[in-house]
Amino acid sequence: MSTASFERGYNAFKEKIDAPIASYFSSCVHCGMCAQACMFFTETGDPKYTPIYKLEPMRKVWEQEYTLLGKLKALLGISQKLTDAELAEWQELIYGSCTLCGRCSMVCPVGNDLAYMIHKAREGIAAAGHAPKGLIDATKRAVIIGSAMGVKLATLQAQIKHTEHNTGIRIPLDEPGVDYLVILSALEVVNFPEYLEALAKIMKQADKTWTLSSIAFEATNPGLQIGVSDIAKELVSRVINVAEELGVSTVISPECGHAYTAIRWEGPNLIGRSFSFKVQHILEVLDELREQGKLKTEGFEKARLTFHDPCQLIRRGGVIEQPRHLLKMVATHFVEMEDPGKMNWCCGGGGGLVTQEESEELRTKAFNRKKTQLDALEVDTLVTACSNCRIVLEEGFEAYEMEMPVVGLTEMVAEHLVESEV
Repeated sequence: MSTASFERGYNAFKEKIDAPIASYFSSCVHCGMCAQACMFFTETGDPKYTPIYKLEPMRKVWEQEYTLLGKLKALLGISQKLTDAELAEWQELIYGSCTLCGRCSMVCPVGNDLAYMIHKAREGIAAAGHAPKGLIDATKRAVIIGSAMGVKLATLQAQIKHTEHNTGIRIPLDEPGVDYLVILSALEVVNFPEYLEALAKIMKQADKTWTLSSIAFEATNPGLQIGVSDIAKELVSRVINVAEELGVSTVISPECGHAYTAIRWEGPNLIGRSFSFKVQHILEVLDELREQGKLKTEGFEKARLTFHDPCQLIRRGGVIEQPRHLLKMVATHFVEMEDPGKMNWCCGGGGGLVTQEESEELRTKAFNRKKTQLDALEVDTLVTACSNCRIVLEEGFEAYEMEMPVVGLTEMVAEHLVESEV
């Protein structure tokens, strides 16, 4: 790696050490509680997976550049300068053993947001040229093609035709002046097309107008995951521009926790202004329709089931009660996991981790934490509201030889719609 690349990374660290991060480093009491909140530590016992330790490169820059002690050490020639080799070594810790789930932030006794710090640290690692190849490739595909998975418009159009054939409901594309602009995860186009079918049925019953976009149908934002703000801004701006051009009142984020964070919380910060429209996760929309009496269901699931809380949606996004309201409409045997809601354990594949083949062994080991949660419940079905979680959960079940269906909540609600209303 060139000296210039390392300098870019070092300077990126300096720039990202804002007042909150400086205060976090200053207030850390080195208690180790964050380790017990991280599935990569609890399932391996390796101290290097302690969340605060993952921030060691950034801590070095903070000490050397912004503290009196660090500057004194530099004058005396006893400080240990950050090196490019360290940044390369820390790629595994910053990218490969952190899903940005934020559980460590929840338990910090002094309120330090470690997930925020690690996100900022990724910007330094990426600027130095040490981001993982899988995430780099996903980011390139998103910029060039419009989808991190490389899904093109033709694939979406094919799924639209299948959905229209299966439901008899027209799927609108690029229609102005509607209630909702719906954005999708590529996984919902390729792996879980039943989500689009469920959405069409729900919108028809609720008598709501909506549309997909041929320009910006992809909701995921790998620019945010990799830590390159300019790319994250470009990707989120595509959705914002379409929403404003079409004059929609609300953009619906799909069953994808990361996509919700990208547009709902990071979007206004990235473009430097508020939106002219509202952003809601699909579960927020469904719960709103429920409250308005426009979501009418019948019958109940027979299976004993539980709900996996997607980290970005529940813990980071605050959409906690809505999925539980919806589950009560369609399930009589719903049981909560231990540590439910905002303290639930991650699936192990968020934050772009699922794109990194080199992290697969560690992810599988960390998944034992989720397996332990489920083993204690003896449930038949796992429900969630994130397509990335669904993929990772299914992979984890296969690795641990667990037989359990993973179902999207939107899909489950649609299956219980009153037929005469559809």
